[in-house]
Formats: sequence, C-alpha cells, structure tokens
Amino acid sequence: MKVLFIEDDRMNRRVVKDMLDVAGAAMTEAESAEAGLALIDAERFDILLIDLRMPGMDGITAIGHIRSGGSVNAGVPIIVVTADTAVDLRDRCLRAGADDVLFKPVAMNALFDAMGGVLASRAGEGGMIG
Repeated sequence: MKVLFIEDDRMNRRVVKDMLDVAGAAMTEAESAEAGLALIDAERFDILLIDLRMPGMDGITAIGHIRSGGSVNAGVPIIVVTADTAVDLRDRCLRAGADDVLFKPVAMNALFDAMGGVLASRAGEGGMIG
C-alpha cells in the first residue's frame, strides 16, 4: 500500500511513518500542501493523509484541489490528521472531500482503523482504489 502524508511537522511524519512501517505500507512524505499536490500529480497513491494547518496552503484548500483536479489520485481516500479541535471541524473536512478525520496524537490502532474503514467503504461503493 502506498500512502502520501502531507504534514509540515517532521516529528509527526516520523511517528506515522514508523506506524505504517509496522503494517508494511510505503509512505511518501510531503512537508507542504504544495509539495504534496506536486507528488499527487506525479505518482499514484492508495490513501492520502493530510494535516490541516500548514504554512502556505492549508489542508482544506489542498483537499479541494485534489478532488477537483484531473489527477489519478482525485478519487483516492483522504484522511485528515489534525490537532485542531474546532466543533465543526469534522463536518468541514467531510464537506471538503475528506473521508475521515483523525485527531493528534494519532494512536496506531486509530490510524489503522481509519485507513481500513475508508478503504472498505470505497470498495463497498464499487469505487476504484488507487
């Protein structure tokens, strides 16, 4: 499984990479939304993990670009990974095109449950993954 994690904090990327390594998933990192969008145009991924608060373009805007673009990844499941605790955050993320939201600090079982859930949901809809 190929995962792209768009996150500006190096330590958060490292922690998630270590978790994904346990599952045998390959993780590509992008330290900004702009860098992540460039990778999305260049490579195919099975799932996207995106932080909301990054310098430059935020995660909600990046999700909009992904969903409206013509990339091979436009329909790939997106999980937001955030420390933001705004009351309406989950609804805003889902309206923007995210499939799920995880709150930091991310626990390994929560990450795997969310990934499995969005992949199973997409497969149940008859959609193509990656």
